Amino acid sequence: MDDGPFHVGELRAQALAGVEAAGGGFGVRPFMPDQHRLFFAQLPFAIAATVDEAGAPVATVLAGGEGFIASVDPQSLAIAARSADPSGREFVTGRPFALLGIEPHTRRRNRANGTIAWMGEEGLLVRVDQSFGNCPQYIHRRVLELKPVTESAFESFTGLDADARAQVQAADTFFVATASGSGVAKGGVDISHRGGPGGFVQVDGDTLLIPDYRGNHYFNTLGNLLLEPRAGLLFVDLDAGRLLHLSGTAEILWDRTDLLGAERVWRFRVGGGWRGPSPIAQAAVQPPSAVSAAPVVEAPRSETR
Repeated sequence: MDDGPFHVGELRAQALAGVEAAGGGFGVRPFMPDQHRLFFAQLPFAIAATVDEAGAPVATVLAGGEGFIASVDPQSLAIAARSADPSGREFVTGRPFALLGIEPHTRRRNRANGTIAWMGEEGLLVRVDQSFGNCPQYIHRRVLELKPVTESAFESFTGLDADARAQVQAADTFFVATASGSGVAKGGVDISHRGGPGGFVQVDGDTLLIPDYRGNHYFNTLGNLLLEPRAGLLFVDLDAGRLLHLSGTAEILWDRTDLLGAERVWRFRVGGGWRGPSPIAQAAVQPPSAVSAAPVVEAPRSETR
C-alpha cells in the first residue's frame, strides 16, 4: 500500500479530472476491517460482478437471507448463493470478483474486490484484495425484501428494445460492472452503485447518457473504463421484481456538464442484454421510520466513483 491503492487507469482518470482522491485513497485496504465483515454477514442480498469468457464485465444479484455471507478471515468471504441468470453463470473459479453490499433502509454500503478462489454448487469462496466503504450519498432510502423466484426463463435481446428503454427511463438507481482488463497491477473487476432522480439516465436510441456526479474522486468506474470500455449495467425494477442487464461500451465525455448538475457525462452504447426475475423487491409495507426523502442530487457532495 506504500505506493497507493490505485491502478494506472484510476490515476489517469484523476489526472484528467484535475483532482486528487479524497484522503489519498487511505480508506482502500488490502483486507476487510471487522465492521465490514460484520456488515456483509447481516445482509440478505448483495450485488456482484465478474467477467465473462471474453473479458466483458457482467453483474447480478446474489441473495440468500441474512447470514448467507460469512467472513472466515479478513481476506476471505464465503457466499452461500448462486445465480442462475446469464451473468451468474459466468462466476467460475479463478475469475475476478467484486461485491457491493448495500443496505438501502440505512443507506450503508461497503465494497470488496478480489478473486473467486472456489466455486461450487453451494456457492463460492472469494479472496479479498481490496476493501473500502462508500458514503450514503445518492442512495434512495427504501425497504427491500427477498422474493421467491418461481420462473427460470431469461430473455435475451440486441440493442435497446421498448421494454428495456422504459425500465431505464423510469429508474432512479442502477449498478455498473467494469474491469481494468488483464495484466493491470492492482486492477480487476468493480461493481458500483449509481443513483439520482427518476429518469436521470437519458435514452437516445440504443445509447444512454449518464451523469457522473461529484464524489471522492477514486474513479474506480471511470478508471476502469479508460482501460476497458466494456461494461455491464444492472437495473432492478423493484415494483415488478425484474432484472435488466445491459452490455455495451462506454465513452467518457470529460467536459460535458449539462446533465442534472453532473461534473461529467459518460455515453453508453448498448449492444444487447437480458431480462428476467429478480430475487429482491420493494416491501409492500414500509415502516415510516425507515423511509425518508431521497437524497438531493442537485447539490451532490461525496461518493466514491
